[in-house]
Amino acid sequence: MATIAPLAEAVAHVVRDGDTVAFEGFTHLIPFAAGHEVIRQGRRELTLVRMTPDVLYDQLIGAGCARKLVFSWGGNPGVGSLHRFRDAVQNGWPRPLELEEHSHAGMANRYVAAASGLPFAVLRGYTGTDLPGRTANIASVTCPFTGEVLTAVAALELDAAVVHAQRADRHGNVQLWGITGVQKEAVLAATRSLVTVEEVVDELEPRPGAVVLPSWVVDYVAEAPGGAHPSYAHDYSVRDNDFYVAWDEISRDREKFARWLGSVA
Repeated sequence: MATIAPLAEAVAHVVRDGDTVAFEGFTHLIPFAAGHEVIRQGRRELTLVRMTPDVLYDQLIGAGCARKLVFSWGGNPGVGSLHRFRDAVQNGWPRPLELEEHSHAGMANRYVAAASGLPFAVLRGYTGTDLPGRTANIASVTCPFTGEVLTAVAALELDAAVVHAQRADRHGNVQLWGITGVQKEAVLAATRSLVTVEEVVDELEPRPGAVVLPSWVVDYVAEAPGGAHPSYAHDYSVRDNDFYVAWDEISRDREKFARWLGSVA
């Protein structure tokens, strides 16, 4: 059953040095508040996982939290590059960053396999790319029924998953809606999980298309109003487009980034 706790306490229990951890969200519900708490707590040697790492991952990488990134696309959406990510890859600052790149379909299938308790997933993908030759977690497999050669990807097993949602009830059941990505699969794929929420309510009201994570699959819930900023939480906040534009200038310069980092820590 989920424990409802303050954010700092929840992060301390869920995210540990050396973990493989996903901070998932798609367009909205990106768990920035939890990520910033990870920075404050000085986590190190993390393998960061995300289908579409954006500004939060730029911040975590620049803060020296990460040793490896497993991903399928990275950028500042609508603006350009992730400059702390680029600096780590090109110049090893603040430390070298190992990369494991996949397609979106490959990452999604890896999450589903882990969430389902399977060792790998099978798909028609990666054909014509050089990723199978560069990535250990991609292999070919022959269908025993048709003889077709397909692509197998290893299950994406996580030590920790962190997501943001609109609300939870006082028993730790979580409800999220709007554009959803692989938050459900990430939580089910993880040994430990944390969900930050806009609010904790007495009872969850049914909503069309909502995803409900029952309390027995969630370890910690932390109330964090505005915890997705500068992304947004559908029906609770709007996207701070100005921040994404401003981040491009902040992240290009190490000294400016260091000043921003000081404001978080």
